[in-house]
Amino acid sequence: MASNQITAITELDKSHYKTKVYAGGHFIYADEPEEIGGTDEGMPPGALLLASLGSCTAITIRMYADRKNYNLDAIKIELAICKEEEMNKETRITRKIEFSGNLTEDERQRLLVIADKCPIHKILSNPIKIETS
Repeated sequence: MASNQITAITELDKSHYKTKVYAGGHFIYADEPEEIGGTDEGMPPGALLLASLGSCTAITIRMYADRKNYNLDAIKIELAICKEEEMNKETRITRKIEFSGNLTEDERQRLLVIADKCPIHKILSNPIKIETS
């Protein structure tokens, strides 16, 4: 991940919950499912959070594996976040990582350690203070 500050802009007009998200010259939609009033034209915000953790984890693992010349063909990461009503004391995210390739058990274990070094994992594992103006 680059050392520049990460920024994003979100915009929501009268389109119910379909939100425009801009970051680094890229554009996506976030939305909610139809059953709660959205148009289901984009991922819900919680899924975007999980996608950030999953993609950052995969990229961090890939960078390390390439640098160490590991025979890693592919990485699959399954993520889930606890239900909102369970977040009163902590928010629990589960992450299951699968590797494809001719890896030793030591290499697999090392990659699991490296997974926790991704910047988004570090952000989510520390107290977060949100300042609103």
